[in-house]
Amino acid sequence: MVEIAISLAIIAFALVAIIGVLPLGLDVQKENRQETIINQDAGYFMDAIRNGARGLDDLTNYVFAITNSVQAYETTLTTTNPKGSPVIYGYSYFESRRNGALTVPQFPLNHGSNIVGILGTPKLIADGPDFFHSNYVVAYVRALSGSATEKFPQSDKNVQGLAFSYRMIPEVDPIPSFDMSSSYGKNLQANLNEVRLLFRWPLLPNWSAGNGRQVYRSLVAGSRTNEPSGSPLWFFQPTTFVNAP
Repeated sequence: MVEIAISLAIIAFALVAIIGVLPLGLDVQKENRQETIINQDAGYFMDAIRNGARGLDDLTNYVFAITNSVQAYETTLTTTNPKGSPVIYGYSYFESRRNGALTVPQFPLNHGSNIVGILGTPKLIADGPDFFHSNYVVAYVRALSGSATEKFPQSDKNVQGLAFSYRMIPEVDPIPSFDMSSSYGKNLQANLNEVRLLFRWPLLPNWSAGNGRQVYRSLVAGSRTNEPSGSPLWFFQPTTFVNAP
């Protein structure tokens, strides 16, 4: 009986240690799975933005909202000052809004070209010699990769709500050139851009993000076009280059 009691004590001690390690192992497995999904989705979005893709309508099943906070600035020789409050643009599958009011014309997320065009918005846009505005674009995305039961044509709101989702913040900036007096420097800045994609995950019920964070960067050679002019849609043309004035 003494030997049996000692054996049971040893087994119980080992079981406690194993049970204590199990949650840690499950968390590591979940984090690795999420990082793998982010890596796969990042390549897809990066290629779509770099190539100015127009026909990726399947994105409408995954990108369910985009916001863009636009802040105007005025510059002087010594300072840069914000002008007024930011203007918030919101885009969903059904509509687009400006500070809560419907925009005219509408640019809803019901076409892949609208999604890619908004994601390609430049970080800074000049409005004149002393004025410019910044864009802070945030996309809310259900993962393109992962379990097939979460993907289209799945329409159960409960399943979609539990699916792995994340925030993606794209930033498009021209490569800075310190030689803006030469034609080479001007053309370099006009035709070479950097695209950065910041991912934050997982997306929580209050629309904030968890502790997961990863940044992906790539260079894009080619010009940018705003189509239609004055719209929030911007596309790269990787095979077209412009001569800067």
